[in-house]
Amino acid sequence: MSTPIAPPEGALTERERARLQRRTVLVLMLAQVVGGVGMGAMLAVGALIALELTGSDAWSGMPTTMITLGAAVFALPLASLAARRGRRPGLGLGWVFGAIGGTVVIAATVLGTFALFLLGMVLVGAGTATNLQSRHAAADLSSERSRGRDLSVVVWATTVGSVLGPNLIGPSGNVAALLGLDELLGPVLFTTVGFSLGAVLIFALLRPDPLRAATAARPGGEASAGARMSVARVLRVVAASPGALLAVVGIVASHTVMVGVMTMTPVHMSHHGAALTVIGLTISLHIAGMYALSPVVGWLTDRYGRVPVLLTGQGVLLAATVVSGTAGGDEVRVTVGLVLLGLGWSFGLVSGTALLAESLSAEVRPRAQGVSDLVMNLGGASAGALSGMVLSQTGFGGLNLFAAVFTVPVFVLAVRAYLAGRNRTAGVSRDA
Repeated sequence: MSTPIAPPEGALTERERARLQRRTVLVLMLAQVVGGVGMGAMLAVGALIALELTGSDAWSGMPTTMITLGAAVFALPLASLAARRGRRPGLGLGWVFGAIGGTVVIAATVLGTFALFLLGMVLVGAGTATNLQSRHAAADLSSERSRGRDLSVVVWATTVGSVLGPNLIGPSGNVAALLGLDELLGPVLFTTVGFSLGAVLIFALLRPDPLRAATAARPGGEASAGARMSVARVLRVVAASPGALLAVVGIVASHTVMVGVMTMTPVHMSHHGAALTVIGLTISLHIAGMYALSPVVGWLTDRYGRVPVLLTGQGVLLAATVVSGTAGGDEVRVTVGLVLLGLGWSFGLVSGTALLAESLSAEVRPRAQGVSDLVMNLGGASAGALSGMVLSQTGFGGLNLFAAVFTVPVFVLAVRAYLAGRNRTAGVSRDA
């Protein structure tokens, strides 16, 4: 057994950094695999449990909304904890709160209490926040030339659990039945176990802490100073950087479009008579689109640049809304649209995360990453909250059109950043 690397007293050498980075990425990937089972399973049945508890389509979008809202609520505290004490406590506690949420959801469903069920979903959102923040941990020690690749393989690791989760609806339902529970609670049981295992892996194996190792040469400096920055100050710093602003808006838009459409897809398919297994398969393939090709997206991001890949992602999202929005009851077309939706999200998340990391100083970066995830999940929560009402008023086609509008600010900011860059270049030429 190899001996763990001791945290350096000063700056890491290139060899030490590379070795610690490989260990960090491996541990993060393992945690993403088991945690992903929980997320994938919950997404598949959350809307159906809500429909069973309330009997109303209007409320069926609330579970995903609450998960997304919970991810927003936990994003900044977990990022601030990471900035003060390192990634390990931040990520580990996030998985713990997610596991508590799964337990609350089970209890609420047994009791038939919808309000308690929604509270449990908010806590489950801590698992989503942790999953998302793991990609930032993968970038702490990465080099500029490999940042996209490193964070993308951690994103990719979620594929195994997330794709497996929805397809465990049947087997996990049998487990729930053996325990005297509703079959829909089977995936929730898997959620709770998956999040718990994620916490164990992080607390036990994420040593040395990558963020603390990256800032070891600056004791009490960059990381702690960033943790004290207010949200308003972080937003001002982001707004002052064209690259950081484009990155945040791109991440938020990608997530908002994805959540808005995905939330109501199980309900739309159910209305057209789709079997539960077909709905589970559709969500599985959607999640595969989100995560499975992320290493390719990371390579494209490093090879061709952050902004081109980000804009490509917005184009894929627009294509997804066209395919899904015109599918009607065609299950194959809905599935294709959902796969494209996941792929567009992957392009936006990976490229936007890499762009954000390289656009800001190390002092503000961890806090800005938390603020980015906060705004991202608030956007998704808002879209999820509105999706049920939009679906009931305009149908699935109208919902897709509504979601597509959120890509517009990304293109506008990209053009603005391009023109600003041209103007700066022209000014330098004239001065010369």
